[in-house]
Amino acid sequence: MQIFDELQQVPAGDAKALFERLATQLKTDKDYHKLFDSRLMQRKYELGLPLIKPASLSDVPDSLRKTVEEAYIAAAREAGELFLKDGDLPAAWMYYQVIREPQPVADAIDALPNTLEYSKVDEILQIALYQGVNPVKGIQMMLKAHGTCSTITAFDQATANLSPEQRQACAKVMVRSLYEDLRESVQSSVQKRMAFLPPGGSLRELMTGRDWLFEGGNYHIDVSHLNSVVRFARTIEPPAEELEMALQLAEYGSHLDPQLQYGGEPPFDDFYAAHAKFFRVLLDKGRADALQYFQDRLDQEADEADKPFLAYVLVDLLMRSNQLEPAVTLAAKYLANLNTDARVSFAELCQKAGRLDIWKQVCREQYDLLGFIAAILAGQKTASA
Repeated sequence: MQIFDELQQVPAGDAKALFERLATQLKTDKDYHKLFDSRLMQRKYELGLPLIKPASLSDVPDSLRKTVEEAYIAAAREAGELFLKDGDLPAAWMYYQVIREPQPVADAIDALPNTLEYSKVDEILQIALYQGVNPVKGIQMMLKAHGTCSTITAFDQATANLSPEQRQACAKVMVRSLYEDLRESVQSSVQKRMAFLPPGGSLRELMTGRDWLFEGGNYHIDVSHLNSVVRFARTIEPPAEELEMALQLAEYGSHLDPQLQYGGEPPFDDFYAAHAKFFRVLLDKGRADALQYFQDRLDQEADEADKPFLAYVLVDLLMRSNQLEPAVTLAAKYLANLNTDARVSFAELCQKAGRLDIWKQVCREQYDLLGFIAAILAGQKTASA
């Protein structure tokens, strides 16, 4: 083949020209995997290293490792960028993932339409959602490709690997999607009786004064989907339109036949009523009454083993509504042993509330010497600031 003859004719000793001609051909062939290898082979040649396994670092001495790693990163960026230009996101991600640079792939996924050919969707979803590169876009695409049920399952499976910010953003997409589906379904039911009903009313407006919507165990959306999406909405922080939507979803759920209202773990055993209170705290709509609901649930709980979870929910709400003093007091009683991976960290709460005295007191009671020193040093840092 002509390329082999051309490579053979490159003047001896001009390795740079040899590698550049090789790179040109590989780009023409769109063989970016071998282009990556060729860049590393060139760098290894320049350093006098073996060329048999160009992408391997096992034959690189420690003194040259950083130099070769820099070439590795540059070559990976080049290959990843070329694959992105050709629209091959999975191949591009293979390189960007290794060098821990997800943003170019996230941006490329963001630019895709929500509806893709079925053969391509699952590959993109694996990267976007399950590997956390662009989970919001992944949720949007999955809703279009596979519907609400599969998307709920996928989100539940992926949520542990997502950051709090990513979980919140995905929850917003789920809430908005289900809210619009339910609102349209209820509006359609109302219009069957009221043909001249003006379009565009909120779900709450459509339900108000129309208890007949729920007669005979009637419902307008898959009730298991409603249950899951309302649960997801607890991650949403105010201000957010989706919180008001979530409240209306919970209000809708509370009108359903009791057999269609699946319970949850305390304090969400009365699922929709409890979630409506939860969202009202975040929205500052009857906040004091809503907080008292959760306090009463905690006070009335007979099983001591269940009290920490009930307290966790209440402390979370107190923190999110900036009521730090009662949050610290409650956390000191029930949540002092909570690990630092939890949403509510007792130590961080004490620091945020300026109650290092309570942190130190709990450390004394638990014989936590490391925690006690951390509290002392945190106080000294605050005093010197």
